[in-house]
Amino acid sequence: MQMLTTKAGFDQALASSAGLVVVFFTADWSGPCRMMKPEAELMATKYSNVAFFMVNVDENSDTAEKCKIEGLPTFKFYKNGTEVDSLVGASGAGFEDKITHNQ
Repeated sequence: MQMLTTKAGFDQALASSAGLVVVFFTADWSGPCRMMKPEAELMATKYSNVAFFMVNVDENSDTAEKCKIEGLPTFKFYKNGTEVDSLVGASGAGFEDKITHNQ
């Protein structure tokens, strides 16, 4: 999973990825985010046809602000650069359901 460190990098990732894009909004200090990171990495391996990215909300606040991140962890799902779904909270089963539903 590639870390997107700038708003421009985020925009480029959405523009250049065909199919489903999953963006994991996270923070180093968040226990639920640390809990979901291995799950997100597992899903990135399991669903190789889906593009997975991470955004640290403290280091890339411009992107977090643009995406209106209000809780952590937040997963946003995009197709053709448009948000199609989201998930807030640490739910491994819910996360995989969103991936399979939005492919």
